[in-house]
Amino acid sequence: MRPLTDNLPKPLLKIQNKSLLQWHLEALSQAGVKDIVINHAWLGQKIEDAFSDGAQLGVRIQYSPEGKALETAGGICKALPLLDPNDYFLVINGDVFCPGFPIERLLATLSALQGAPKPPLAHLVMVPNPPQHPDGDFYLSHSQVSNTESAGAEKLTFSGIGIYHKSLFAGLEIGIPAKLAPLLRTAMKDNQVFGEKYLGPWHDVGSPERLQELNAAYE
Repeated sequence: MRPLTDNLPKPLLKIQNKSLLQWHLEALSQAGVKDIVINHAWLGQKIEDAFSDGAQLGVRIQYSPEGKALETAGGICKALPLLDPNDYFLVINGDVFCPGFPIERLLATLSALQGAPKPPLAHLVMVPNPPQHPDGDFYLSHSQVSNTESAGAEKLTFSGIGIYHKSLFAGLEIGIPAKLAPLLRTAMKDNQVFGEKYLGPWHDVGSPERLQELNAAYE
């Protein structure tokens, strides 16, 4: 996203005069989610300056500064003591744009997972493969997510929105960088990753051109 991110963290880039992060925070607040942890690295203080404790948006924000970038799983691991979940928690990547995403429905899924006979380690929101990622990430067959192809399975892209069980991160060390995909692939081998296909608006804001296109499209 350079040069746009030379002096601004990516989640503060704006679509229709609202940052990507503000779109998420407002949607979470409207869905009744009030306790939020934001992990940040590059120019993260600007995120804290923008949202403070979240009171202006009706939420309570805590921050988990990384210092050096810890990757997705490493960042979640560092934030877990602040999240302090009993079991599951919801994660939304700060650099995706998904206006109107049904967070309430995902929260209902979270509640259902808590009552499952064998609680899975993750539930992933999958989307059709965008032009910039045509090969997708994982296979979805009914509600099962796998790293290997099977009859009837559709290969889709992981949206960056998911529900995770804290046990998924049990083997990680706080402060050590770690990617999320290897943890998910290991859990998939034991059939412990579920998911759903989402067909609503979703965009990976990965280039200045795409950001400009989204501002024009949602004008």
